[in-house]
Amino acid sequence: GQRDEEEEHHSLESFTFYLSEPLSKERVEAFSDGVYAIVATLLILDICEDNVPDPRAVEEKFHGSLLEALSEYGPNYLAYFGSFVTIGLLWFVHHSLFLYVTKATRLMGVFNILSLAFIGGLPLAYQLTSEFAEKSHNEIEAIQVSCVITFFASIFQFAIWTTALFHERETLHPFARYGGKEHAFMFAKLALYPCVSLGAFFLTCLLSEFSTAIFHLMQIVIPFAFLALRIFVRISLTVIKAVMSLSRWKVVLLEEEEACLSPTETLS
Repeated sequence: GQRDEEEEHHSLESFTFYLSEPLSKERVEAFSDGVYAIVATLLILDICEDNVPDPRAVEEKFHGSLLEALSEYGPNYLAYFGSFVTIGLLWFVHHSLFLYVTKATRLMGVFNILSLAFIGGLPLAYQLTSEFAEKSHNEIEAIQVSCVITFFASIFQFAIWTTALFHERETLHPFARYGGKEHAFMFAKLALYPCVSLGAFFLTCLLSEFSTAIFHLMQIVIPFAFLALRIFVRISLTVIKAVMSLSRWKVVLLEEEEACLSPTETLS
């Protein structure tokens, strides 16, 4: 009878759902890589299917010049490269994140699925930003939808890292924990896309005439911003360490001077 009660209790525990329970990190990474690969493939199929000039149009309209025919689709190619770079950088951030995650939890898996859901909408963002005419109301709305998709795809990645910080001794590598060598850079890297996409959204609301330029500038600047972040964080940490070491050195000098003074001098 006691064994039956123990087995029943064990079976009930196996069906409980705790968000902090461990999840296979390898399967999370494999599923995520598959989604990223499919989304990138869909972008390539879109650009190959809809933005290749017809041979007859090349001969008749552009007098046989393929470069002139391709230049007509320049904005579409720019939107494609911007969307592909966005997918690539989000994958890079995801890879960096799980490089420091030693153990995934179910809550982190939920946030990861939500992030992948919005990443799957990036081909939609490409089609929206490439199909509508310039200087139109629909184009502004399409750009804002693209900013929203990028924001949520990246903010859920930030949520994964924040969740890992609550149990950092179990889930994070020491380099990414509070005070670790890569903690500040990981924070800046994961916060970059949410901040920039949110800023671009509000700028398109205020400066609707320059919405296209703002959106494409966001897509072009962010890759260089990742490099600038690394340099900025390294310089900032070096300056902070230098200031802290200088203050400690002054404290040590004061302690040595006090130790050298006689008791009567110290009292005076």
